[in-house]
Amino acid sequence: MAEPGSNAAWRELAERVFLSAVGAVALTAERADALADELADRGLARRDEARALIDDVSARWRGDATRLGERAGATLDTLFRELGLVTKDDLEELELRVAQLAHRLELLEEPPTRDAPPPVQH
Repeated sequence: MAEPGSNAAWRELAERVFLSAVGAVALTAERADALADELADRGLARRDEARALIDDVSARWRGDATRLGERAGATLDTLFRELGLVTKDDLEELELRVAQLAHRLELLEEPPTRDAPPPVQH
Protein backbone atom coordinates (compact mmCIF):
# COMPACT_ATOMS: atom_id res chain seq x y z
CA MET A 1 0.00 0.00 0.00
CA ALA A 2 1.27 3.49 -0.84
CA GLU A 3 2.05 6.07 1.82
CA PRO A 4 -0.77 8.56 2.47
CA GLY A 5 -0.25 11.79 0.55
CA SER A 6 2.14 10.29 -2.00
CA ASN A 7 1.55 10.41 -5.75
CA ALA A 8 1.05 6.65 -5.78
CA ALA A 9 -1.66 6.97 -3.12
CA TRP A 10 -3.48 9.64 -5.11
CA ARG A 11 -3.16 7.55 -8.27
CA GLU A 12 -4.59 4.54 -6.47
CA LEU A 13 -7.40 6.73 -5.12
CA ALA A 14 -8.17 8.05 -8.61
CA GLU A 15 -8.15 4.53 -10.06
CA ARG A 16 -10.51 3.25 -7.37
CA VAL A 17 -12.89 6.16 -7.81
CA PHE A 18 -12.82 5.78 -11.60
CA LEU A 19 -13.48 2.04 -11.43
CA SER A 20 -16.25 2.63 -8.93
CA ALA A 21 -17.83 5.23 -11.21
CA VAL A 22 -17.63 2.95 -14.23
CA GLY A 23 -19.23 0.09 -12.38
CA ALA A 24 -21.77 2.21 -10.55
CA VAL A 25 -23.36 4.91 -12.63
CA ALA A 26 -26.31 4.47 -10.33
CA LEU A 27 -24.14 4.26 -7.24
CA THR A 28 -26.26 3.99 -4.12
CA ALA A 29 -25.64 6.26 -1.16
CA GLU A 30 -24.88 3.22 0.98
CA ARG A 31 -22.20 1.95 -1.41
CA ALA A 32 -20.69 5.44 -1.77
CA ASP A 33 -20.41 5.69 2.02
CA ALA A 34 -18.76 2.27 2.19
CA LEU A 35 -16.24 3.21 -0.50
CA ALA A 36 -15.49 6.52 1.23
CA ASP A 37 -14.99 4.65 4.53
CA GLU A 38 -12.64 2.18 2.85
CA LEU A 39 -10.55 4.95 1.32
CA ALA A 40 -10.42 6.76 4.66
CA ASP A 41 -9.44 3.55 6.48
CA ARG A 42 -6.55 3.11 4.07
CA GLY A 43 -5.45 6.66 4.76
CA LEU A 44 -5.82 7.70 1.14
CA ALA A 45 -8.19 10.58 1.89
CA ARG A 46 -10.41 11.96 4.58
CA ARG A 47 -13.89 10.45 4.53
CA ASP A 48 -15.64 13.70 3.62
CA GLU A 49 -13.15 14.40 0.80
CA ALA A 50 -13.52 10.87 -0.54
CA ARG A 51 -17.33 11.08 -0.43
CA ALA A 52 -17.29 14.47 -2.18
CA LEU A 53 -14.98 13.08 -4.88
CA ILE A 54 -17.18 10.00 -5.34
CA ASP A 55 -20.30 12.16 -5.62
CA ASP A 56 -18.57 14.47 -8.12
CA VAL A 57 -17.36 11.61 -10.32
CA SER A 58 -20.77 9.92 -10.21
CA ALA A 59 -22.54 13.15 -11.19
CA ARG A 60 -20.13 13.74 -14.06
CA TRP A 61 -20.52 10.15 -15.25
CA ARG A 62 -24.32 10.46 -15.24
CA GLY A 63 -24.08 13.76 -17.12
CA ASP A 64 -21.77 12.22 -19.71
CA ALA A 65 -24.12 9.27 -20.14
CA THR A 66 -27.06 11.65 -20.62
CA ARG A 67 -25.20 13.75 -23.19
CA LEU A 68 -24.10 10.62 -25.03
CA GLY A 69 -27.71 9.41 -25.18
CA GLU A 70 -28.90 12.78 -26.47
CA ARG A 71 -26.18 12.85 -29.12
CA ALA A 72 -27.04 9.31 -30.21
CA GLY A 73 -30.71 10.29 -30.48
CA ALA A 74 -29.87 13.32 -32.62
CA THR A 75 -27.67 11.17 -34.85
CA LEU A 76 -30.48 8.64 -35.30
CA ASP A 77 -32.96 11.42 -36.15
CA THR A 78 -30.57 12.68 -38.83
CA LEU A 79 -30.07 9.18 -40.19
CA PHE A 80 -33.83 8.53 -40.31
CA ARG A 81 -34.42 11.76 -42.22
CA GLU A 82 -31.63 10.95 -44.69
CA LEU A 83 -33.21 7.54 -45.28
CA GLY A 84 -36.59 9.17 -45.85
CA LEU A 85 -38.15 7.73 -42.69
CA VAL A 86 -40.53 9.78 -40.59
CA THR A 87 -40.50 10.09 -36.84
CA LYS A 88 -43.48 9.41 -34.61
CA ASP A 89 -43.79 13.16 -33.97
CA ASP A 90 -43.85 13.85 -37.73
CA LEU A 91 -46.54 11.21 -38.24
CA GLU A 92 -48.69 12.54 -35.39
CA GLU A 93 -48.42 16.09 -36.75
CA LEU A 94 -49.44 14.90 -40.21
CA GLU A 95 -52.40 12.93 -38.79
CA LEU A 96 -53.59 16.07 -36.97
CA ARG A 97 -53.36 18.15 -40.15
CA VAL A 98 -55.31 15.53 -42.13
CA ALA A 99 -58.02 15.42 -39.44
CA GLN A 100 -58.31 19.23 -39.52
CA LEU A 101 -58.62 19.25 -43.31
CA ALA A 102 -61.22 16.45 -43.22
CA HIS A 103 -63.26 18.44 -40.69
CA ARG A 104 -63.11 21.59 -42.83
CA LEU A 105 -64.16 19.62 -45.91
CA GLU A 106 -67.14 18.15 -44.03
CA LEU A 107 -68.22 21.66 -43.05
CA LEU A 108 -68.07 22.79 -46.68
CA GLU A 109 -70.02 19.76 -47.93
CA GLU A 110 -72.93 20.09 -45.48
CA PRO A 111 -76.15 21.20 -47.15
CA PRO A 112 -77.16 24.73 -46.16
CA THR A 113 -79.79 24.99 -43.46
CA ARG A 114 -83.15 26.67 -44.23
CA ASP A 115 -82.39 29.60 -41.94
CA ALA A 116 -79.05 30.34 -43.52
CA PRO A 117 -78.89 33.05 -46.18
CA PRO A 118 -78.18 31.84 -49.71
CA PRO A 119 -74.54 31.91 -50.76
CA VAL A 120 -73.45 35.08 -52.47
CA GLN A 121 -72.65 34.56 -56.14
CA HIS A 122 -70.42 36.88 -58.04
